[in-house]
Amino acid sequence: MARKLRVQFEGAIYHVTMRGVERRDLFGDERDRERFLEQLARGVEQDGVRLYLYCLMRNHAHLLVETPKRGQGTDRVAYSDAGLIGKRTK
Repeated sequence: MARKLRVQFEGAIYHVTMRGVERRDLFGDERDRERFLEQLARGVEQDGVRLYLYCLMRNHAHLLVETPKRGQGTDRVAYSDAGLIGKRTK
């Protein structure tokens, strides 16, 4: 079943979660975490999204972000490093 569409409006605050496939680890080591945070910082800067909180766990992560403009995506901020981590952990 598909998730419900995200309600979008100016100044919306979202709790974004990420989880590894089959609850596998998202981050293989500290280098993966550092790279993820660097990509996250770039995404926040490029999109103008405000990042209030983040919590990186072994197999999942949480972000609390605000989108100052209506329609700004949180997906690129949240998933900007997914491909890099996936390639490295195979």
